[in-house]
Amino acid sequence: MYETDSMLASVTKLSKQVLTIPTVNGNSDITLWDRARRLVCNVEYIIELPELSKFNMQVDRFCLMAATYFSDSGLAHHFKLKNHTEPGVFGNNGDDLVHSCSEIVLDKLSGLVKDEKIEKINSIISEAHSNFAQKPESMILSDARNLDDMGAAGLFQEFRRYTVTGKSISDALQIWKRKIDYRYWQARLKESFRFASVRKLAEQRLGAAEHFMNQLNIETEGLDLEELSDDPAFV
Repeated sequence: MYETDSMLASVTKLSKQVLTIPTVNGNSDITLWDRARRLVCNVEYIIELPELSKFNMQVDRFCLMAATYFSDSGLAHHFKLKNHTEPGVFGNNGDDLVHSCSEIVLDKLSGLVKDEKIEKINSIISEAHSNFAQKPESMILSDARNLDDMGAAGLFQEFRRYTVTGKSISDALQIWKRKIDYRYWQARLKESFRFASVRKLAEQRLGAAEHFMNQLNIETEGLDLEELSDDPAFV
């Protein structure tokens, strides 16, 4: 068995099946599959960063891509098991979800991928979900996942969770304010990224998210209307 494009295509197809969640109305929710494709895009660009060559990092592309596609498979299993209809509500990535990932990878890739490769794929996923990633592949996947939490994509994921749990725009603004007050995002930026260039990009995305949330607050409080009503030109 060789890590050919054909094999990766098979892995991709299998992951799409795993990450697609059937809903009670007979449709399919591809939220997790859509996230997997974003993560793969992130990974493909991070691999090309000068930092990797600077530190002479040798990357097993096949195992990294396979790990990326299956890194949320445990979460997909959780939603299917619970007959959950909203896979967009991302939970935490605890040991139980990582364990589920390992079982799914073993089940789906056995016979297609060598055992030692399956073991490496699972170790990449496990490390990427922790704060102690050592393998280059795990560091890349970890940065790719954390970057997806920043900016517009991160806000979309949070808003979907808020909507499903019945929270309002005002609730979302309060949660955002608490995160700012407690320096949550600063801690994430400091602790969650292994590569300086990715951290810098995360800062830029976070800035865009902050701009959006500030505008949302302005509209919620009607502050722009207040300014308009005080403008002599409109009196």
